[in-house]
Amino acid sequence: MTHEVNLSHVEGELRDWSYPASRETLVDECAGTTVLFADGDADLGDLFGDVDQAQFESAEDAYTALQNVLPIEAVGEPGQSDGDA
Repeated sequence: MTHEVNLSHVEGELRDWSYPASRETLVDECAGTTVLFADGDADLGDLFGDVDQAQFESAEDAYTALQNVLPIEAVGEPGQSDGDA
């Protein structure tokens, strides 16, 4: 993968890989893919490098692990409040 993908489409992109897959495999295969967030972006390979899990049984498993390392910029709209008034 060497392109840009919106965060909402990452799980679909991960379905293109064979599972089980090691973290190292996903780090290497996803390097160069830019994930676009609500406010910013990051390299998908670098994000998988931050994941503690060593192996993934499915695309859903990999995506769930990825959710734990996403930066704050990945969620919500830029400048969105958390409801405090």
